[in-house]
Amino acid sequence: MKYIVAGTAGHIDHGKTALVRALTGIDTDRLEEEKRRGISIDLGFAHLELSPEYHIAFIDVPGHEKFIKNMLAGVGGIDFVLFIIAADESIKPQTREHFEICRLLNIRKGILVLTKTDLVDSEILDLVRLEAAEFVKGSFLENAPVIPVSAVTGAGLDLLRAALKDLAAGVAPKDDTTCFRLPIDRSFVIKGFGTVVTGTLISGTVSPEQEVELHPASRTLRVRGVEVHGKPAKLAHAGQRTALNLAGIEHTDLHRGMVLTESGRFHTTQVVDCSFELLASAKRLKHGAPVHFHSGTAEVEAEIRTLDRSAAFQPGARTYARIKFREPILLLPGDRFIIRMFSPVVTIGGGVVVDIAPPKRSSIERGRALAESPFEEKTALFIRESKGGLSTADLIARTGMPAAVIEKAARAIATEPTPGWFLDREWRDETLARWRTLLGAHHKKHPLAAGLPKEELRSREAPGLPATVFDALLTAEKQISVTGDVVHLSAHRVALKQDEEEALAKIEGAFERAGLAVPGMDEVLASSGVELSRARNLLQILLRGKKLLKIGDGLVFHQTALSKLRELLDAHKGERFAVPVFKDWTGISRKYAIPLLEYLDREHVTRREGDSRLVL
Repeated sequence: MKYIVAGTAGHIDHGKTALVRALTGIDTDRLEEEKRRGISIDLGFAHLELSPEYHIAFIDVPGHEKFIKNMLAGVGGIDFVLFIIAADESIKPQTREHFEICRLLNIRKGILVLTKTDLVDSEILDLVRLEAAEFVKGSFLENAPVIPVSAVTGAGLDLLRAALKDLAAGVAPKDDTTCFRLPIDRSFVIKGFGTVVTGTLISGTVSPEQEVELHPASRTLRVRGVEVHGKPAKLAHAGQRTALNLAGIEHTDLHRGMVLTESGRFHTTQVVDCSFELLASAKRLKHGAPVHFHSGTAEVEAEIRTLDRSAAFQPGARTYARIKFREPILLLPGDRFIIRMFSPVVTIGGGVVVDIAPPKRSSIERGRALAESPFEEKTALFIRESKGGLSTADLIARTGMPAAVIEKAARAIATEPTPGWFLDREWRDETLARWRTLLGAHHKKHPLAAGLPKEELRSREAPGLPATVFDALLTAEKQISVTGDVVHLSAHRVALKQDEEEALAKIEGAFERAGLAVPGMDEVLASSGVELSRARNLLQILLRGKKLLKIGDGLVFHQTALSKLRELLDAHKGERFAVPVFKDWTGISRKYAIPLLEYLDREHVTRREGDSRLVL
């Protein structure tokens, strides 16, 4: 069975709810105030099995201008619209506003339904038909079926059902390969089940026992159960009206405008770049003007800014803009939105999100490139601007596209030093050239040093780069080598002068002759025959070459002395001993014994057990 979501739109009291009730037998006015006042205040929901092939869910939206924000929460995820015009009143203010909203949200299909035909004669009906045709001329509804109906007499309902079936047949299947997103339009409690939310599943799939994340609260929840169009389901697909029974949260902590997604996949934002159209009927809109922003089921106060630093947006103009939100909101590129003024609260424009993490400074040209370029070029731009590159996960969160699509695009335009991490090739080449220059200067200034500590280079030159990516870049660069934790040019060799060679031998000899009762490090360096700075560099050469080993503050031992100590302990394998016994075996004082024993513990030669040790 094919599941379709249809929405109603039109002026207050033009018969939207009555029409849905006549088609489905369901009264979508569920609130007591709605029934008392005879108008829809909140979203209403009904469903119709049109045939064994098609199941249509109706979202009945309020027409009153005070409740347009509720209308916007329902109309965003629909496949087509039943655009309602009452035959006894024709086109009214909210008819026009609803029409502009549908157009700005890029709703591409619909049916023009002329309601309340039982209240007018044929001449008036023909006149309204002409007015409606003129009203939608040049729009997505220009060639739509025009069907007069009466919810009271049932006239025209069979024709409407036939038109619904034709329209449903042409609705393209939704893409399930994208990531799961469900904007919440209702939350409530069902006795025996607990918290339930509903919404139109705009992308991906969701199943029972799946972990999901609630935005903007950043809470991880578990799905207990799934219903699709009122029936239990093992899997809900994109485009379906979906209800989720959630564990781990009270329904009072959920409200319209929140979004459920795959856990750990997306991040909220407080600034986006977008394409924007200011309606021709709107007034000039100043740079930085406060507005109401509507997308999906969310409404957020925001500020809209020009990208070309002009003073204002002109009526009827289409351009690129920046929107800054007063609170976090979950959006992705391609999401459509509506902008309404603060006072009076009327719809003045709308558009499409092009970037959810724009740089501090942007431009109309950048916005146009993101709106009009192929996905591969957009991916290249994001990677190029990121400097240190982006991961597959970063790009999924930035674009909402599946991993396979992202990696195919990224591999065509970027380099992948480690699996799933992409760098701009030009940035990589420039960065490696800069590192080579930096290392060359360091070698010239410190000829006795092996190079720069790896972490120092990373913290100075690539602080945001993951260690694995940094290591992969160094490994792939033939002119740079890594020895231990030191980075150097591959061609670099330490060349000692005559006095340095003599000092090196003196330093090594002093420690070798001392055995385990080593002299102080400063004392040895001071008597090396060269100035202290060069002596320290010579000591580092001996430490890197593992001829000397530093095991504590100021305590350096020659490797031959430590080898002999290991041989001595081999003769006592399996024996337990205390510190005094160790001092007797080695002939050294406690000053050396304790650091040496701690070293032997670290090397798993001995194991401390209370006040004694065991030779392993």
